[in-house]
Amino acid sequence: MCGRYVITSTPEAIRALFGYGEQPNFPPRYNVAPTQPIPVVRLNEGKRTFALMRWGLLPSWVKDPKTFPLLINARGESALEKPAFRNAMRRRRCLIPTDGFYEWQARGPAGTPKRPYFVRAKKGADGSAPPLAFAGLYETWTGPNGEELDTAAIVTTSANRALSAVHDRMPVFVPKEAFDLWLDCANVEADVAAALIKPAEEALLEAYEISTAVNRVANDSEALLVPASAAPEQIVSAVAAKKTRAPKAEEPDDQASLF
Repeated sequence: MCGRYVITSTPEAIRALFGYGEQPNFPPRYNVAPTQPIPVVRLNEGKRTFALMRWGLLPSWVKDPKTFPLLINARGESALEKPAFRNAMRRRRCLIPTDGFYEWQARGPAGTPKRPYFVRAKKGADGSAPPLAFAGLYETWTGPNGEELDTAAIVTTSANRALSAVHDRMPVFVPKEAFDLWLDCANVEADVAAALIKPAEEALLEAYEISTAVNRVANDSEALLVPASAAPEQIVSAVAAKKTRAPKAEEPDDQASLF
């Protein structure tokens, strides 16, 4: 599954990868959580467009969102069959920009706290880890008073061998050359696009353990990405870097804003 992720690349880098026309400006986020607005890329009249949507899909047929579970992930193996996802799989596929995600490993006896890991693309020749694209699904929910809410979920699949030691599920990543295959719902049937729902190539990702500070949504800085095995001075340096930024009001854990 995927319950937290990061968006740290510059708006220019994200725009260059996904090729949308808009020029949104947004800050890096190190702890994106469910119910927050997230950036999404979709096709609109044949062109890739940028949009903000709530993370947590609401099917159009839901009467009362308060009584419906929060669908942050769509199990890829059954997305074409489940009532909550099948229409979106056919007609409303999207891409969700990311620079990595968090996963929690259960180890030790029952009741032992889970250990968080950060998963990202392996660094390239220039020493940086490039942004990636989650496969996503979206729906527009219309309320009783005509209000509309765009919502999205991240498609998941079984973990590849490299990540299976941490968790048995992982997000689906869409390679750049397959963006149009996933996005073009008008010309690409859902069962064809579903061929992209598979574990990531073993060489794509790397994972390492991090601090449990990520467990609290209000913690949102580059310090979260410091390896748990890092020397104390590295951790101090990361925390100091956070303090040099302009202060902002602390947000509640259950509903922090992306922008």
